[in-house]
Amino acid sequence: MCGTCGCGDDGSVTITNLTHGQMDHSHRHDEAGHDAHAHAHTHGEHTHTHSDGEHAHAHTHDAHAHTHDTHAHTHDAHSHTQVGSVIELEAAILEKNNLLAERNRGWFSGREILALNVVSSPGAGKTTLLARTICDRHEQFNFHVIEGDQATLNDAERIRAAGAPVIQINTGTGCHLEANMIADGLGRLAPPPGAVVLIENVGNLVCPALFDLGERKKVAIISVTEGDDKPSKYPHMFRASELLIINKIDLLPYVNFSVDACVAAALDINPDLEVLTVSATTGAGLDDWYRWLERERTELGGVSLGASAT
Repeated sequence: MCGTCGCGDDGSVTITNLTHGQMDHSHRHDEAGHDAHAHAHTHGEHTHTHSDGEHAHAHTHDAHAHTHDTHAHTHDAHSHTQVGSVIELEAAILEKNNLLAERNRGWFSGREILALNVVSSPGAGKTTLLARTICDRHEQFNFHVIEGDQATLNDAERIRAAGAPVIQINTGTGCHLEANMIADGLGRLAPPPGAVVLIENVGNLVCPALFDLGERKKVAIISVTEGDDKPSKYPHMFRASELLIINKIDLLPYVNFSVDACVAAALDINPDLEVLTVSATTGAGLDDWYRWLERERTELGGVSLGASAT
């Protein structure tokens, strides 16, 4: 699944449509993913054979010392080849994902659907923010949601309770969503033209930065409980995002977090990044978030269901 971290090589993806109660299992391995699994297995066999060789050498003592050095040199060369193969495989996986992402983007664009890829580390408040947004603005926007988690239907149940059609994608051991999963999910979710599709990615600030899903924009969320150096620690995610939402500002009196320092670090990485501060719990700052959504819908060419945000 992931050429960078190797996650999900032996897993499968489960897609559950909570509107109709349908559950589908999709094996993760596409052509590139299957090659990655085979490569890892072959490498394991080589390691086992090499260990046997070391054991046999231990009984021959000094007579084969030179031969063993030669073998060690060959192994180093083999390791170098393996590294090159992994890099090539990662590039192939990303290339295939990007092609599928462009198809998704065309599908969204042709239907004037605003698709947002919402990313954060676990516990930043993605689901709480989305559920609050759906409750507050369901008459203005036709929300449809794709939920990504390794396991459980918990977040999808919360979204359904808020009033939006939702698909849950469980990635098993996978640490991020990919473009083919979104394509499969869209086939089951079936958002109509003009809808707003909110994609809640798996909680992770690393790999989701690499995998384009075909979204219009990435929205990164961090909470004040995480530390104001988050952008500096995970620069690739903040460089890939167009909007940063700093959540849980109602907790600022109780934590050591500088909004100014966090914003400065984020803008140093990505000067074009927009930044909003909100509390999904109290509602502080949410009107700015709703105005941002309305602006994106208008720029896309869609029409809101109701009156403009106040």
